[in-house]
Amino acid sequence: MWQDLTEVLNKLCKVYDDLANLGEKKRDALVIVDMDALSKVLDQEQIIAAKIQKLEQQRGAILLELSKNISAVNAETKAQDFYKNAPTPYLTKKLLEIHEQLTLNVERTLKIRETNQILAQTALDAVTFKLNRLSGAFIEPTYGTKGNIVTHQKKFDYNA
Repeated sequence: MWQDLTEVLNKLCKVYDDLANLGEKKRDALVIVDMDALSKVLDQEQIIAAKIQKLEQQRGAILLELSKNISAVNAETKAQDFYKNAPTPYLTKKLLEIHEQLTLNVERTLKIRETNQILAQTALDAVTFKLNRLSGAFIEPTYGTKGNIVTHQKKFDYNA
C-alpha cells in the first residue's frame, strides 16, 4: 500500500509538471493572442485536470486505508509526519522527497496560473477598450452578486 502511495504521488508530481509546462504555453498564446493555440491549450488543460482529479481520489483512498492502521494519525496530521510511519527509512525518505517535489510543482503551477489570469484580464480589458473606441459606446462590465446581472452604459442616440 505504501508503494501504491509512492506511485500515485510520483504520477501527481509529473502531471502537475505537465500542467505547469502547459501553463507556459498558455502564457505564450495569451501574449501573442493566438486563439487557436489557446483553444488547444485549454482542451489539454481539461484532460490534465481530469487526471489530477482521478489521482487525488486515488491518493485519498490510499491515505484513508493506510491511516486505519496508524493510531497516531488524525485530521490534523501533516503529510510529512504521516510519511514517517512508512515501514522503512528508505520509503520515508523517498516519500518526503516526492512530497517536496510535488509541493514545488504545485507552487510553480499556481504562479503560472496567476500570471496567466493577469494576462487574460489585460487582454480582455484591451479588447473592451478597442470595442468602446470603435462603437463610440462605453461598456462597463458590471456583474451582480450571483453573476447573472450585466449592466452596460451606452452612448447611442436612438433618435438619430
